[in-house]
Amino acid sequence: MHLVRTTAWTAATAIGAGTAALAAGRYAGTAALRTGPGTPLPGEHPLTVHATDAGTVTLARTPSSVRPGTHGIAAPGLHAIVGPPVADVSHPHDRVVRHLVRVVHGDLRAGARVHFTPQVHAGDPHGALGIVHRDVDLPGEDGTLPAWFVPGARDTCVVAVHGLGTTREHPMVVLPFLHRSRLPVLVPALRGDPGAPRPADGIGRLGAAERYDVAAAVAEAVRRGARRVVLLGWSTGATAALLAAADPHVAPRVGGLVLDSPVLDWDAALHALAGRRTPAALRPLAVHSARARAGLDQGELRAAADPARLTVPTLLVHAPDDPVAPWHHSRDLAARRPDLVTLRTVRDAGHSALWNVDPAGYEEALRRFLTPFM
Repeated sequence: MHLVRTTAWTAATAIGAGTAALAAGRYAGTAALRTGPGTPLPGEHPLTVHATDAGTVTLARTPSSVRPGTHGIAAPGLHAIVGPPVADVSHPHDRVVRHLVRVVHGDLRAGARVHFTPQVHAGDPHGALGIVHRDVDLPGEDGTLPAWFVPGARDTCVVAVHGLGTTREHPMVVLPFLHRSRLPVLVPALRGDPGAPRPADGIGRLGAAERYDVAAAVAEAVRRGARRVVLLGWSTGATAALLAAADPHVAPRVGGLVLDSPVLDWDAALHALAGRRTPAALRPLAVHSARARAGLDQGELRAAADPARLTVPTLLVHAPDDPVAPWHHSRDLAARRPDLVTLRTVRDAGHSALWNVDPAGYEEALRRFLTPFM
């Protein structure tokens, strides 16, 4: 009798533990899909501001804070722009001194906890960059999507699509270059962005649903006179662009693709996103739950990224150390379609921060790719 009670207790405990694990996995999966604006990306850990003055900011030393180039640093209510590390200033070994370009808004002071972001500018093209634009509305599935349209003399329009943790402010990093190239540019907000309809369940789809927002932007670009469109996307914005370009209704208008840090493996991205707050043992459950809840079909994404199906010139820009989107997928795609695909590798840049680390090299790669479209 004692053995029976012990066996029953053990079974009940196992069932209870299994149910708790499933519930925790579902919770973690939902959290992995909540990667809206301002969410630090995997690999971008909070760091402390140790000191500021008129032209510099001293930060805790991390792999992000020592990267070259120009970046945003952000916290709730705070956004600032920092330039490269200052080489000729002495400081403790666990800190780094960077040029402080400007504080866009908020109060940057010692003790603040911030994170690095590839989103440099804040506001709109005119306020941030002095570039004249028009506010336009796109018909989204759940309501109107706001967008910026920057006119240009060319008949090829660039549709620029942001990705994880950022807003349509992120594509402004390349807007001056595109504007100088006289290319019209359309920068749409996506579902869930500020000013755009929010999904009823409050989660993103890593490009799977956002592709329809990209399709709406392509239709608007054509309505405004574009003969063809180049889709330029970052992160899951690149995924949305790739999926939209595979749509037979959209494909005839797409002349080229620029995919920066493209998420070509949803499971790998979900594993990275879940890893921010989830113990390793629960991550497989979190990935499974998130994939099911978001309706992500890995086979569909694999088909869209199939080298044999690619029909337009494509520029891939990727970092081998990308913690969200494994670089080898881009490497393999470029290797299998050298006739259409060019791969630019930027080392030690993380996810979606390749322009930030090497703006001149990035824009030169864009110039070479876009010249046939001008």
